[in-house]
Amino acid sequence: MLKWIEVDSKALLHNLSLIRSLVKKRTKVIFVVKANAYGHGIDQVVSITEKSNLIDWYGVNSIEEAVKLRELGVKREILILGYVERELIEEGIRNNVRFTVYEPSYISEIERKARKMKREAYFHLKLETGTGRQGIDKKDWKSFKEVLKKIEYTKFEAVSSHFANIEDTTDHSYAEYQLKRFNSFYKLIVNDGFSPLRHFSCSASTLLFPKTHFDFVRVGISAYGYWPSKETHLSFLLRHKNELELRKVLSFYTKVAQVKTLKKGSFISYGLTYKTTQKTKIAVLPVGYFDGVDRKLSNTGYFLIKGERVPIRGRVCMNITLVDVSHIKNINSEDKVTLIGRDGKEIVSADDWADKVGTINYEILSRLSPEIPRIVR
Repeated sequence: MLKWIEVDSKALLHNLSLIRSLVKKRTKVIFVVKANAYGHGIDQVVSITEKSNLIDWYGVNSIEEAVKLRELGVKREILILGYVERELIEEGIRNNVRFTVYEPSYISEIERKARKMKREAYFHLKLETGTGRQGIDKKDWKSFKEVLKKIEYTKFEAVSSHFANIEDTTDHSYAEYQLKRFNSFYKLIVNDGFSPLRHFSCSASTLLFPKTHFDFVRVGISAYGYWPSKETHLSFLLRHKNELELRKVLSFYTKVAQVKTLKKGSFISYGLTYKTTQKTKIAVLPVGYFDGVDRKLSNTGYFLIKGERVPIRGRVCMNITLVDVSHIKNINSEDKVTLIGRDGKEIVSADDWADKVGTINYEILSRLSPEIPRIVR
């Protein structure tokens, strides 16, 4: 293979074990595997976790992902966090998924189709607490309540919400504000005679705030070995006074396709953005932005060969990236290149890429091409 991704099963189970140890025994863990398991490969991640007792449910974004899990043999409950088109509701019911809803008419549609199929359907009601995305406002509860009184086949299983500003800050006052709104809304729902379960907690709040754990926690990025942000990591250290050893699950590799020497004054790649100042040995790598190597890594990022950093020279191309290997001895075509991962004492991570291109580790990981082979080790 010219390029491949390795998924470390022991690291994944280690991270999930740490997370499980932070939550109460009664709290269920929803393991989020949307976006191809954050780029790690949904098939591979499910094969590692499905027989584990460290998770309870899976969380996905779409009906397509949910069906994929059922095809992989998943028996656990599956919560769809994103929107499901109304014409696909029956498929969701057949596959025994949990819907996330935020419109009264959508609940009525689930009820109509569940009644027609003579099967129970379950939904989680998304509450708007300050993120401005999906969710219902407290003022809209009355219209939902009237619909809920009429359903028979459709079960109001839980309420949920999502934090807007808990990761990229050490000031958690807005998160506290959202939690207050959530608890107030939940109290109104209970006072009206309903008793749904609750979930609010993402990776950051699972790590930082036990009071947000409720009946479920939803964990994603932390299970894959990454902190949601530097601020989350710092907040954890300040609160707990000890480190949490998250282990990165994914490594990304390719091979050298060609080694060539360019004379002083030579230009490298498109746009002539890099010009050699001395005789330079270049390695041609068969990966590019099609594979998820961000173009903004051009002239700024680096990979690893033989335990040494090799800087990217010139622009990252669609299928090719060029690196300076002048300092690497005895380098040949088909030598292994570490794009993300460890080589000897050196490490390059999705965090490093994200810092270089001005984004977050979530985006780096989830944009790795699903066409790249994933291997469990």
